[in-house]
Amino acid sequence: MNKRERLQAAIQGQQVDRVPVALWRHFPGDDQRAEDLARAHIEFQKTYDWDFVKVSPASSFCIRDWGVEDRWEGNIEGTRRYVRRIIETPDDWLSLRVLDPEEGSLGEQLRCLEILQQEFGTETPYIQTIFSPLAQLKNIAGQETLTLHMRQNAGQIHHALQTVADTTVRFINAAKKRGIAGIFYAVQHATYRLMSEAEYQVFGRPYDLQVLSAISDLWLNVLHLHGSHGMFHLISDYPVQIVNWHDRESRPSVAEGLRRIRGAALAGVDRDVLHMDDPELALEQARDAFEQSGGRRWMLGTGCVILVTTPSGNIHKLRALAEELKPE
Repeated sequence: MNKRERLQAAIQGQQVDRVPVALWRHFPGDDQRAEDLARAHIEFQKTYDWDFVKVSPASSFCIRDWGVEDRWEGNIEGTRRYVRRIIETPDDWLSLRVLDPEEGSLGEQLRCLEILQQEFGTETPYIQTIFSPLAQLKNIAGQETLTLHMRQNAGQIHHALQTVADTTVRFINAAKKRGIAGIFYAVQHATYRLMSEAEYQVFGRPYDLQVLSAISDLWLNVLHLHGSHGMFHLISDYPVQIVNWHDRESRPSVAEGLRRIRGAALAGVDRDVLHMDDPELALEQARDAFEQSGGRRWMLGTGCVILVTTPSGNIHKLRALAEELKPE
């Protein structure tokens, strides 16, 4: 099977020659320039030959044009620290305007996709990371400010969420012209650690569905439920082909998750375990997930981005294991 055939068969629960596999990471420093970010993804793919490439810009790529600033300070996850927010008062949210995706930081990310399109063509599917509108607001203002304004000034927050959702949809439509097979949609607030179910139903789900309506014509869309204690039941019916979550840190298990979603699960290995000296426990987790799923509607991966200091030998061993996981 080629990559697309293998992925589509797994999504549909059909026989595959082996289970699909993909890992992804940040590329700090390189994520500030289109050419460097594209080159980093190309080299990562040449090294490990994943079944798809998840394009991982810095989380600020989609909000930098509103004025936020961030800085790389050595976090081993590869993420950057926000050093300038743009929201102080509730009325500051009203200053946000819909952005042109062809300009500024968004345009830079589109140029990265253009380079990947030239390199990968249709042989290697690649998907663009998209942060939910709530996640973008959190990065614009900080979580504490967002929570306070959300609970006291809902009107201004809804204005901002709609502005961000409109901008995001415009960016996705532009990215489609650069050959993406789908998006990696990162939901960070559907967790009891940050919100109640009622709050997410008001401030999260409606805007998620607006964004996801823009990718109904794409075939490889991944929903990422970030963090532990997630509201899995609130997102399990989202119109995507694949769901990715921290299955080793929080419920549901791979087997339970597969009973609750329509497409495929992308899960199985704890990224912190993969980060250890000895890869054997990570390989045991992968084999266990294979047994839970029977190798059907399951793709081998971690619950989140791997750490940039993960031993390459561990990654190679996990990739090699995928060649052995062949459903009967």
